[in-house]
Amino acid sequence: MAHLRLYLTKLYNVNGGTLILNIVCMMIISLLEGVGIYMLVPMLAAIGVFAGYSGLPFLSGGFDHFLSYIPKSWLLPGMLLLFVVLLTGQALLQRYQSVLSSQIQQRFMRSLRIDVYTSFMKAQWTFYLRQRKSDFSHVMTTELARVSQGTNLLLQLTTAIMFTLIQIALAFWLSPSLTGLVFLSGLGLFVVFRRSIRNAKQLGDRTTELSQIYFAGITDHMNGMKDIKSNLLEAANIDWFRSLTSRMEDNSTQFVRQNATTQFLHRTAAAVFVVCLIFASLQWLHVSPEKLIVLILIFSRLWPRFALIQASLEYIMSMISAFESVTKVQQECEAFSDPSLLAVTSSAARVSSAGSELHVAASTRHPLLLRSGIECSGLNYRYDGAAEPALHQINLFIPARGMTAIVGKSGAGKSTLVDVLMGFLRPTGGQIKIDGHVLDDELLPQWRQSFGYVSQDPFLFHATVRENLKLADRNASEEQLWEALHFAAADSFVARLPEGLDTVIGDRGIRLSGGERQRLVLARAVLHHPPVLILDEATSALDGEHEAAIQAALERMKGQMTLIVIAHRLSTIRHADQIVVLEQGEVIQQGNYRQLVQEERGAFSQLLSYQSGITATP
Repeated sequence: MAHLRLYLTKLYNVNGGTLILNIVCMMIISLLEGVGIYMLVPMLAAIGVFAGYSGLPFLSGGFDHFLSYIPKSWLLPGMLLLFVVLLTGQALLQRYQSVLSSQIQQRFMRSLRIDVYTSFMKAQWTFYLRQRKSDFSHVMTTELARVSQGTNLLLQLTTAIMFTLIQIALAFWLSPSLTGLVFLSGLGLFVVFRRSIRNAKQLGDRTTELSQIYFAGITDHMNGMKDIKSNLLEAANIDWFRSLTSRMEDNSTQFVRQNATTQFLHRTAAAVFVVCLIFASLQWLHVSPEKLIVLILIFSRLWPRFALIQASLEYIMSMISAFESVTKVQQECEAFSDPSLLAVTSSAARVSSAGSELHVAASTRHPLLLRSGIECSGLNYRYDGAAEPALHQINLFIPARGMTAIVGKSGAGKSTLVDVLMGFLRPTGGQIKIDGHVLDDELLPQWRQSFGYVSQDPFLFHATVRENLKLADRNASEEQLWEALHFAAADSFVARLPEGLDTVIGDRGIRLSGGERQRLVLARAVLHHPPVLILDEATSALDGEHEAAIQAALERMKGQMTLIVIAHRLSTIRHADQIVVLEQGEVIQQGNYRQLVQEERGAFSQLLSYQSGITATP
């Protein structure tokens, strides 16, 4: 119930007065429908079906007196015209209310989507280290779609409740005893079927669980398709998929079966109650025919609303599981909110429906210009649940406008050190100083805007080369784009593309080779001329010729920006100002290339000998 209250509160906070207006429209529509039913009696009396309507409130009083002034020849046309006006007015208001309900639903979903996506964007990097990416996609698609459907059902439920209350009030006005009997019977059915509402919640929880497993499995299988094919795992995956979809089918069928059963029982009860109503009215209560006609019409339209309310409650309770999933992920993101983004306007990117156009509204950069350097003092970091620290007592100074290379075996802590330097991970011990100032929550926002980063696994959007580059600087000119491409040794292959800068490169740049993707990401990183450029194994997919071009470009940039390079191929860092060798999270060697090679028994010489196949010599 706590999540249901939260859901209703958020729905009201987003829509406010529009939601109240929608409820008022529902009340007026229901009232007009009741009046339309009530007006059937004078219409039937006007054509001679009834002798009169003395048993009906209002009609036998002032309305009857008013009709005495109308010529009898005008009475039936007037009644029919009034009936048409009532129904037309109700239809127009119904149209307006339907549009209003849609606006309420869409405005609420838009707000919810933005809130959840913003939470994702503002979460710290450590949050993503413990979560599956597929869970985020699942929340943003499947679960939000279920919440949207539930919101629509909630608005329908509100309409049904408004109609029910007004029709009950009208029926109670006509016959308190019969109305009380029917109303108590309806409440009795809700009590009887309250267990089905709890079951609907359990089935909704199961739907969320199975949907999450389905989404995660499909994502993993699509990402690992090459491994699946190469290891002949197709049959095993098909069996897994068949078993999962069977469970999803059973879960959905159980929900439909339960809902269909309650609907059947409601409709059966409706038929029984209508028959009992007619019998009791004629045999015991001696209700007048005109009053009985109105009551039968009211109750025949009222009882299906009880069934609709029951069905809507079951669907809404199953939807609450989706809302719980959405709010849970959002709360987890907020618990890991990144302080460096609180003062920064988040970037927004939108891909067109054709998938070939990427519009970017990038935040204005206010980088921190590095003058002296970056100092790490007693730096420690331990991942959650890890037995050993990833970094231990790192004491290091990275001079400004120089080139620092970080090397070491796999798992030595190279990428972790860079993540800590960038502020993605917060050190569990020690501190980082930027030009003598401690890197704290106040300095972090500006520091985070000072980087250009190129990872080992380059990421590109399914858009054109131009649009991918302009993610870094939306105001970049054609000349600046080609200059960045030339720096990254990417201008030649881009020029050969069918449409040059306007060529769509496919999902994650799949139409390009690995080396071409890395060079394009490097060009994007340097486009806005960051004070600090970090290359995380960024030349690993390049051939010798293009790697040499990148090395020459990095040489030209020395003195203009601070370069931090994580290198696997040690031959690429010959001209680094300093090389830092890590092993098991500790700095074990530090110096320039020549100095480290001269230490024949040092870790750097051993790494170099593994790669070259010969003993390292000065």
